[in-house]
Amino acid sequence: MQSFLETRGYAAIFLLTVLESACVPVPSEVTLGLGGALASGATIAGTKGDLHLGLVIAVGILGSVVGSLLAYLVGRVGGRPLVERFGRYLLVTDRDLDRAHDWFARRGEPAVLIGRVVPFVRTFISLPAGLARMPVGRFTVFTTIGVAVWVTLLSCIGYALGGSWNSMTRAFGLAGYVIGAIVMVSIATILALRYRARRRRRVPGG
Repeated sequence: MQSFLETRGYAAIFLLTVLESACVPVPSEVTLGLGGALASGATIAGTKGDLHLGLVIAVGILGSVVGSLLAYLVGRVGGRPLVERFGRYLLVTDRDLDRAHDWFARRGEPAVLIGRVVPFVRTFISLPAGLARMPVGRFTVFTTIGVAVWVTLLSCIGYALGGSWNSMTRAFGLAGYVIGAIVMVSIATILALRYRARRRRRVPGG
């Protein structure tokens, strides 16, 4: 991945940010941190960077928005039929989908905006937004704002660190693992509680 970025420059940044925002687990701290470092003129693995920080940020934002829209489209077009078909295995009902739709209609903007700057969450926030049919115009605006903050932050940190850019990957990577673990445990807990409640309703006198 590092050699791909070093040799392909802006094209690699665009492709990798598209993939990361389309729910492919590509670490943005590597893509943008290294992009920023290459823009600083630092020599990395024997190669002197010749990118421009402004272009790294612009390409990163564009790729992130494109990838987010792809994931949003998947959620909007195919998400609900898929959940309606298989959701019962995860104890997800039509009522849950309706509630998610209403929630995103009322609070979708801050969810998308904040979700874009939270490690792990930012990779997947587009899917539920599409599933809940959040208006595409509002989704695009708040997504662009959120990814602009994230892309600029990581690129500038990489630029400031230069040849030591990879020190940031450990901090952001650890944060992503912690948040991901919290999300997974929360989902597992909710499913366990719902399964237990459903079993109680099925047992007379339970």
